[in-house]
Order: sequence, then structure tokens, then C-alpha cells
Amino acid sequence: MNKRGQETKKHIKNCACSLFAEKGFKQVTMKDICDAARLSRGGLYCHYESTRQIFQEIIDDMTSEQDNAIDLRMEQNHSAVAILDDILHKYENEMLDSQSSLSIAIYEYFSIGDIANQRNTLYEQYLVSANTWKKLIQYGMDRHEFNEVNISAVFDLIVFSYQGVRMYSKLMPIDKETPSGIIKEIRKILVKGGGKP
Repeated sequence: MNKRGQETKKHIKNCACSLFAEKGFKQVTMKDICDAARLSRGGLYCHYESTRQIFQEIIDDMTSEQDNAIDLRMEQNHSAVAILDDILHKYENEMLDSQSSLSIAIYEYFSIGDIANQRNTLYEQYLVSANTWKKLIQYGMDRHEFNEVNISAVFDLIVFSYQGVRMYSKLMPIDKETPSGIIKEIRKILVKGGGKP
């Protein structure tokens, strides 16, 4: 695909992502995306066949973007604590930003019967994310920057607390101390000497 086509797809996904965050997955139509992206139906269908295809690509992009960034920083021998702090800072901001949360849309998308029956792509993405986090935590332990921990349990604590707050933030007000407290405790569990940097 040429550069212009890639830019158009990126524009479509950005517009669609805002709609999914605002309305959830089920309420967004291809017409909504056409209108938001200011494209004709033909222009949109030239790139995507359905809202499902667009949403799946958004989720895949988000997962691979974080995973690639973490892998690159480990390859460049960055401090495990610095990598962790950047991720946790991003997570804390995202937990407070209910307007851009895709949690409800993710729940709706992955609970659709035929998607769930085809293959559990949410679980596959959980495993991809778990693999990246496990590599990071092991990297930090090998460098003696992180405490020796149960890696799987710490990953579950991180992912489920993060997604839980994002889900609840769409349904009720979340005090900023909630994500802040979660992030501080995760850091204490992992980083030797605990506490804030």
C-alpha cells in the first residue's frame, strides 16, 4: 500500500477510535465513520469492509505499538525502572481519561457471539501483552532493578487493575487518587527500594 493509502487508513482509525470511545462498539456504524473521517462510502470501503475490521486493527495496533516500544528499549539497554515508569505514567493518565477509553467498546466487541466462537482474540492479545510484560519484569530482575516477584501474578495485577479502572471510569466518577494509588503500589511491588522516583 502506498503512503497516501496508509495515511488514509490511519486517519480512518483515528476517527473511528474517537467514535468507539464515545459510543461503544455496537453503536458505531460505517456511516458514522464516513461522516467523522469525511470520506465517501466508497472511500471507506476501499480500505475496510466493516466496523469489526477497523476495530480489530485499532486493537492490534495499540498492542503491537506498546510491545515494540518496550522491546526496543530493552534492546537498547535502557533502565528497567525508566521503562516501567514511562508505562505506568501512561497508564495513570489513561485511567483518568474516561473520554478516550475503549474499555466498553472492547467488552462489546469481544462479547459478540460469532467473534467469541471463532477464536478468542482478546485472550490472544492478553497473551501477547503478558509475554511483553513478562520479558520486561524478567529484564528488571536480571538487572537487579526489580524485586524477585511472581511475574504472572504481577502482570495480572497490572492489566486487570488498569482495565478495571478504565471500565469503571466510563460508568462512574473515578477520583484521581485511585489510579495514583494503584500505580504507586505496583511500583512498590516491582522496584527495589519501592517508592516514587
